[in-house]
Amino acid sequence: MAGLEEIKNEAIDLENIPIEEVFQSLKCSRQGLSSEEAEARLAVFGPNKLEEKKESKILKFLGFMWNPLSWVMEAAAIMAIALANGGGKPPDWQDFVGIVFLLLLNSSISYWEESNAGSAAEALMANLAPKAKVLRDGRWSEQDAAVLAPGDIISIKLGDIIPADARLLEGDPLKIDQSALTGESLPVTKAPGDSIYSGSTCKQGEIEAVVIATGVHTFFGKAAHLVDSTNQMGHFQKVLKAIGNFCIAAIAIGIVIEVIVMYAIQHRRYRDGIDNLLVLLIGGIPIAMPTVLSVTMAIGSHRLATQGAITKRMTAIEEMAGMTVLCSDKTGTLTINKLSVDRGLIEIFVKGVNANEVILLAARASRVENQDAIDAAMVGMLGDPKEAREGIKEVHFLPFNPVDKRTALTYINLADNSWHRVSKGAPEQIITLCKCKEDVVDKVHAIIDKYAERGLRSLAVARQELPEKSKDSPGGPWQFVALLPLFDPPRHDSAETIKKALNLGVNVKMITGDQLAIAKETGRRLGMGTNMYPSSALLGQCKDEAIASIPIDDLIEKADGFAGVFPVSITIRIVLGFMLIALIWKFDFSPFMILVIAILNDGTIMTISKDRVRPSPHPDSWKLSEIFVTGVVYGTYLAVMTVIFFWAMRSTDFFTNTFGVRSLHGSREEMMSALYLQVSIISQALIFVTRSRGLSFTERPGFLLCVAFVVAQIIATLIAVIPTIGFAHIRGIGWGWAGVIWLYSAVTFLPLDVFKFAIRYALSGKAWDTVFEHKIAFTTKKDYGREEREAQWATAQRTLHGLQTPELAGSILSDRTSYRELSEIAEQAKRRAEVARLRELSTLKGQMESVVKLKGLDMEGVQQHYTV
Repeated sequence: MAGLEEIKNEAIDLENIPIEEVFQSLKCSRQGLSSEEAEARLAVFGPNKLEEKKESKILKFLGFMWNPLSWVMEAAAIMAIALANGGGKPPDWQDFVGIVFLLLLNSSISYWEESNAGSAAEALMANLAPKAKVLRDGRWSEQDAAVLAPGDIISIKLGDIIPADARLLEGDPLKIDQSALTGESLPVTKAPGDSIYSGSTCKQGEIEAVVIATGVHTFFGKAAHLVDSTNQMGHFQKVLKAIGNFCIAAIAIGIVIEVIVMYAIQHRRYRDGIDNLLVLLIGGIPIAMPTVLSVTMAIGSHRLATQGAITKRMTAIEEMAGMTVLCSDKTGTLTINKLSVDRGLIEIFVKGVNANEVILLAARASRVENQDAIDAAMVGMLGDPKEAREGIKEVHFLPFNPVDKRTALTYINLADNSWHRVSKGAPEQIITLCKCKEDVVDKVHAIIDKYAERGLRSLAVARQELPEKSKDSPGGPWQFVALLPLFDPPRHDSAETIKKALNLGVNVKMITGDQLAIAKETGRRLGMGTNMYPSSALLGQCKDEAIASIPIDDLIEKADGFAGVFPVSITIRIVLGFMLIALIWKFDFSPFMILVIAILNDGTIMTISKDRVRPSPHPDSWKLSEIFVTGVVYGTYLAVMTVIFFWAMRSTDFFTNTFGVRSLHGSREEMMSALYLQVSIISQALIFVTRSRGLSFTERPGFLLCVAFVVAQIIATLIAVIPTIGFAHIRGIGWGWAGVIWLYSAVTFLPLDVFKFAIRYALSGKAWDTVFEHKIAFTTKKDYGREEREAQWATAQRTLHGLQTPELAGSILSDRTSYRELSEIAEQAKRRAEVARLRELSTLKGQMESVVKLKGLDMEGVQQHYTV
């Protein structure tokens, strides 16, 4: 197999050498490979599919414990078993076991959910596995395309997806649709000896071919490998890293302060100091956050799989939720990848013939079976495909070939037994066939140019009579009947989908390999704007002076096409609250009770992934500044409330005098239980505030979240009320104190919504604009300056788009309230698209200008009045 290694390393150009040398290089023949030869080649070249990285299940499981947040918990476990053994006390086995259990629990849940989502995607991919007809052991059989190897002989026919890169053998030319690779909607002709590429589709013909490349060595595989080989950190990982770093920094600051104060100033005992440091390490890390986010995305992936969507990377779901720009292919995505004729733009050269008759002639010059794209378009324009042969008898059909570049049908009209011939094809070929006069030729070229300006292709139709009534006779003179404009029409739902995307704040940009004029025409028909540029403009190679001076960033943004608050607050609250209690009153909270709080929080937080929150109507992203600021405010407030509670419980008789409960002064174990219950309740109650954008009580939470919260708090209350646990340093406080603590927590919960709205308003900048820019902070007039601002905006929009009709500006103005929530880029795109739709759909202006320009008429002579 030494020679095959050269093929694998692409040392031989199999695409361009003579076909006989291909067989020699591949060491194969036209009789195909044997099963043994194929197996040996698969061992060299690998399976005929894109490379998939196989991940060890054990490493995948351990990977959920390999992140900065888990590292802190792992450090806490090491501290509990290795460092917490002074003062005549044994190592802290309880905390060590609890930390390890928490790590394993989170990793197990993440692994389980992602594995289930991955299995759903794999099952969907298995159902989509392509097949190929291959010659093996001297027999033709249908097999999975994945088993193909270089040297295999395959059969290709109409409708087949090319399974691998190959060279065509003897036979008639094929029509190959390469739109998946190039974006070109019109099929290309491939003759014997030419190369065809994996992923393209056979639109006409049948032929055999020899496979020259498979898998990652194909044209498509190389492109996919380049995309897959990027190792940039995903957005999700960046967000987790940012939040993790913030939490770790907060914990580090707290630890440094505690170490300095406890050991250098207060001269506390070594073991007491270690216990306090464990409290910060265990309680300050939102260990469940990566798991909750992974579970949420896994659930999303599973739901997408049920709708036929394959998710290869879980974090892509999060990135897609924050998408503000969608770059869409044109052919087959925005359009139907099927040619059609615009009846209104057909140009007729023969008197007495109408557009419907032209369509019928073109359909007669087409195959009714085994059609290429143009044949299908012509026949498809008829009300019933049977009309193409109705009332006539087919005598002879001339198929398309690269030399003549036309098709023709000789037929007998059954009504009068007269013989006729009709032909369709490239305009230049039909002009030559008809021997047109100079004036007709000039007119044809002028119309072709006008079609091209609109991105339309041209197809000519001609006819003749056969008085000799013989298929071999030259017949009478040919008549140049008409020119037909061909285009790939948009999908019926593309325009509405783009409109919805723009309304949701997603800017849609068309990416296509087609000509710029075709892209602009498609954009005009879809109402997405025609502000498009050639791809060369991005490389600084555009010769258009109008755009040469525009910065690349602005060009991309303005173009329509080219050819977790909760975890942060908990960290701040735990670090600040317990640090102050430990340093001011020298009260050492139990690390094990912090573990209990973390485990119960885990159970409740997990249910957020199945909460009934309303999805954002616009692209949503991690607003890290808002997360950090809100987290600091919430955490500080809750820490202060905990400190006040502890002070009132330890140093005053407020609760005893107000509610009649017994005093807990001097009972460290009972104060531990009371403090544990207060922290547990308000920590989980905060979820209901952070889960909603509005008031927490106006958005009903999911059933599972409610059940998890109730169960967790019942457990927490029972732990605080009843048992005495020596190693955890807690003793039951009774139901009276439990009621007091619940009431205190309810009172401290009430301001949380107010904080949320105040922070969001302050961060939006509107508060500062009110004071400094609009200077209306202290006015009592309602909507001060509103009319002036809206009038200025409307004037700017009329000037920008050249609109003179007030109604048009008014219709755009009515949508302004929805623009305020969109990104600046999407807002500009929506305005351009709205103008395009208004001109094209709501008025006759767009259609009139198009037809007038196409007909070569004088625009000044057309009355400038349009009816909405």
